[in-house]
Amino acid sequence: MVRAAWLLLILLAPAPGLPQKKPAKKAASAKTAPPPTPASKWPIETVAVEGLRHYTQEHVIAATGLRVGQLAGKEEFEAARDRLLATGLFETVGYRFAPSAGSSGYVATFQVVEVEPIYPVRFERLDVPDEEVKAWLRRDPFFGDKIPATKPILERHARAIEEYLATRNRKDKVIGKVVNEGPDRFSILFRPAAPEPVVAEVKFEGNEVLPSSALLNTFSGVAFGAVFREPAFRQMLDVGVRPLYEARGRIRVQWTKIQVEKAKTVEGLRVTVTVDEGPSFDLGEVKLAGQAPAKNLLKEGAFKSGELANFDEIQAGLERMKKSLRRQGYMHNEIQVERTLNDKTKSVDLTLKVEPGPQFTFGKLAIEGLDIHGEAAVKKMWALKEGQPFNADYPDYFLQRIREDGLFDDLGATKAATVVDEQAQRVAVTLIFRGASKGPGEGSPARGERRRR
Repeated sequence: MVRAAWLLLILLAPAPGLPQKKPAKKAASAKTAPPPTPASKWPIETVAVEGLRHYTQEHVIAATGLRVGQLAGKEEFEAARDRLLATGLFETVGYRFAPSAGSSGYVATFQVVEVEPIYPVRFERLDVPDEEVKAWLRRDPFFGDKIPATKPILERHARAIEEYLATRNRKDKVIGKVVNEGPDRFSILFRPAAPEPVVAEVKFEGNEVLPSSALLNTFSGVAFGAVFREPAFRQMLDVGVRPLYEARGRIRVQWTKIQVEKAKTVEGLRVTVTVDEGPSFDLGEVKLAGQAPAKNLLKEGAFKSGELANFDEIQAGLERMKKSLRRQGYMHNEIQVERTLNDKTKSVDLTLKVEPGPQFTFGKLAIEGLDIHGEAAVKKMWALKEGQPFNADYPDYFLQRIREDGLFDDLGATKAATVVDEQAQRVAVTLIFRGASKGPGEGSPARGERRRR
């Protein structure tokens, strides 16, 4: 058995001097194969967008740059999100993607939050028809009558307008910016980047009731030097000139035409305003709407029905009514005025809607600057009691009476300071005296008592 084993070894051993063959490599298939790597990209089967209010799915999907059937993974979706953010239309952009029902591709969904607010668009000093500019801009599917005021949007549309002007042999630089058109009214204005012209001259024509000198004296300080924009200019006319006419009953006054040209003698614009003064109106019926909190409140207004509707006098009457309410503790009252014009009778009726607000009461009285005797005398004279409706005029009236009665020698400055507790609807008063070197003489408190309000 031993001899047979050695014989087998000899037969298997290589012969001396013969070349030795390298051992054959094992087949790759014999190795342990790693598990297959999952595919990182799959075909896109559908794309959707959530959160749209002003834009269409079609246009936003096109802006992502993704196409149905395209192989995509995280890298492609990140790039699509960045492209949407670059449009300037969205505050935030998120996305999700998941296998489709048949697991043969992706279902992709973008979640967006649109930029708010959006503003109406205007053009100025482009010297081309607005409709032509809008038609050119509508080649951008996201341009509309209202757009957000983000930097990418403004710059993109400004460059597009420059391209349009270039087709008209114009090389103007254009900028877009948000402008204030009036109280709580804003718009986006596209205009040449060159400095805006300012108002240097104003001329009124068509006016007869008021001379141009009177109109200019009121209006020139507001208008001259201001950048000209017609909506803002009309607002200045309403604020500065209309009250002059309404004080004469000319409630229908209108600025029928505003013409602008380069001023001839100074740098800037000459603006010509054509005025239609309209007829005179008389004051008709004046009534209160709802239940007024104070008796005889309308009498405080002393409105003159049947006479010329002078709105300066009407405003003064409204202030008397508001002051009357403040004397009864209604410190935050408001009165809204509704006008009803009757062109046949040339009269205007007024409906006054009183909003009194809460009624405040008097709280505590404090006195500074007097000795113990003077303080006691003043407190004795003070007529307003704690818990009574607070008369907003009383503290100043009280100090005026003390000064007029000469109750203190060498009395310097006096002041009434109030502290309003809005939550408790109470008012505390501090009377401050300066320089009073001598207290009230005998009988002075009695004089003060007789003059209490």
